Amino acid sequence: MTETQRRVRKVEIVFLVIIFAIGAFLRITPHAFSSGASLHSLAPLHPQPGWDRVGFDEGLYREYVNGLNKDGLSSYPDMVQAYIDAQSKMTNPILPPVRFLYIFTGYVWHSLFGVETLESLRQIASLFSVLTLALAIGFAWRLRGPKWGCAIAALMAFAPTQLHMSQHALIDGFFTFWALLALWMLWENFAVPDDWRRLAGLGISLTLLVLTKENSFFVGLAIVALIIANHWLRFGTTTRSLLLVTVAGPLLGVVLLVFLSGGLGNLIGTYHLLVTKASAAQYAILTGDGPRYRYLVDLMLVSPIILVLAIGAAFKLNRAMKPELYFAIFIAASYLVMCNVKYGMNLRYANMWDLPLRFLALSCLFSLVQPIARYPTLIFAIAVALIAGFEFHQYIVLAVRYPLYELITHDILQALRILKTPY
Repeated sequence: MTETQRRVRKVEIVFLVIIFAIGAFLRITPHAFSSGASLHSLAPLHPQPGWDRVGFDEGLYREYVNGLNKDGLSSYPDMVQAYIDAQSKMTNPILPPVRFLYIFTGYVWHSLFGVETLESLRQIASLFSVLTLALAIGFAWRLRGPKWGCAIAALMAFAPTQLHMSQHALIDGFFTFWALLALWMLWENFAVPDDWRRLAGLGISLTLLVLTKENSFFVGLAIVALIIANHWLRFGTTTRSLLLVTVAGPLLGVVLLVFLSGGLGNLIGTYHLLVTKASAAQYAILTGDGPRYRYLVDLMLVSPIILVLAIGAAFKLNRAMKPELYFAIFIAASYLVMCNVKYGMNLRYANMWDLPLRFLALSCLFSLVQPIARYPTLIFAIAVALIAGFEFHQYIVLAVRYPLYELITHDILQALRILKTPY
């Protein structure tokens, strides 16, 4: 590197550190300000979410962590059996304890730091949102270099759905980290075949994904679609080792869930109850239904500029744009399954698309700015900053001024004052 390039790299790293620090600060849970003296003075600067109650799912996760805290990990099969007994008598669905990894991580956090169980779950959600931000920066840097790393940092740091998931004891942001890690590890295995570290990274991320939530099925299908597409698009090399790990990782996760559930029958029974009860629940029918383009509607409401630019990038794709094709196939393959789940659509589940959509949006923005003769880099940076500012404004409107908790279309429309509650 020349001296000029070194100076530019230093400036890029400084900007990256500043953006990451701001993003991490915004992801701190509000309760941490009251428990940490060093953070107390910063509390007025933090946009406190309007929803300050305990959500239904949050309460259930807390009960599961309390159960582990009381009876230990050996009691997990009893917890699953208790869920089956209770759920079979109930009309409305409740989330199952087989979402093990989030519950167990909350239990470990509570045991290590003595934090109240619900707050430990919130802090885990906050921590993994920060880790997702770091992962997004690393992935983008790996794909396109430091300038793209900085741009992705800005868009992910202020992404409304990322910030929202960091403030509540919900599993979807936690799930997003493992999904994006698996996506990154698959890319690395295409690029450097038969490297045991990359293979181990992919296998472990897929195992932990299965242990996190049943939505791992959507990610698994998208990964299979990417492996199939690699035959024509040549992201890299598909090897037998890669195929073996892609099967063995999720299979190990299932085996561990069978063990934790107390048998295959209990695991199957748990998922059967979840699916049958959820499809008949009044709340799911009222909030989880809609046309197959519902996710596009919700994304347009929350992050309209990002979605428009990402769609623009989709119309400009060619075989030379490997990262864009990679992300586009991931979104399309998972979308195809997710939009067909009866009464099961919620923007929370699309949290894992935030990085791919923003990468595609940056690609479109870059193609618009590149032909400009003077100061294209500066114009690109200003455009990214303006979009990030708008995204943060959307978060303030949705989650701070309006007490948004569930990311359902009705509540988003009310938060944006498109729908108004009559007096």
